[in-house]
Amino acid sequence: MMPDEKPIPPSGAKLHAPLAKLLRPLVRFLIKAGVTFPALCELLRELYINVAEYDFALPGKPQTDSRVSILTGVNRREVARQRGAGAPVSATPSAVSRTSRILALWLGSKDYCDAKGAPLALHRSADLGKPSFEQLVATVTRDVKARALLDDFLARRIVAIDAKGRIRLLVNALTPPIGDDQQLYYFSRNLHDHIAAAVANITSANPPWFERAVHYDGLSEETAQTLIALSREKANDALLAANREALARCDADGGGSTRWIFGVYVYAEPDGRPPKAPDENAPA
Repeated sequence: MMPDEKPIPPSGAKLHAPLAKLLRPLVRFLIKAGVTFPALCELLRELYINVAEYDFALPGKPQTDSRVSILTGVNRREVARQRGAGAPVSATPSAVSRTSRILALWLGSKDYCDAKGAPLALHRSADLGKPSFEQLVATVTRDVKARALLDDFLARRIVAIDAKGRIRLLVNALTPPIGDDQQLYYFSRNLHDHIAAAVANITSANPPWFERAVHYDGLSEETAQTLIALSREKANDALLAANREALARCDADGGGSTRWIFGVYVYAEPDGRPPKAPDENAPA
């Protein structure tokens, strides 16, 4: 490929099978959640029109209903009815942002971690001159009192009070409750970013993003469970290390408009293959 030559995206026909595989778990989830096919079609129609209007406009030219119709296959009357809604803005809910920033500090700042990098058990009040929950909250926000956040964190089982009256961060704090607004926010954000990275790699002559996986098929359940536990541990270590590095760099960063994310995932399921027959030549 020549330096100025743009890569050609794969054809729609080649995308049919990968899209079916990619969308299957999402369709399963939508059916379970009561989102019907007509409702999804309506959402996709609006999204097609919105993306064509804002992401495919020609430089220096106003986007027209006719061009949006040609790009999307949606008739002009429907395009004219739904255009102009404005490009969607992905805003982080304030409660989600506040909680994630508090947890990031607690898990990554040397002020709130021990020598091994583990989160400290915090005293309630900053008056004691030791690392405290009150001080941690004040570092992130002064709009909400530490007492109110502590009550919320206790109710959501993000923290617990130990025998000495200190506040301990619980392991499940990193996993939002099922169906909680925080979980749904990260569901959309994480999948959006993973798909965006994968699409950029497919459509670029020089894939810009690191997006790889280690995978094995035909494993026993015992081996799979062992690998799941190992990979969760390694992934958690990598996330904590990245968080510590990001916090350290943010202290010296002048700020800007760039968003960064580093994510990992672990998954396993039956692969549909019959179990391996025992090797007759294997030693007893």
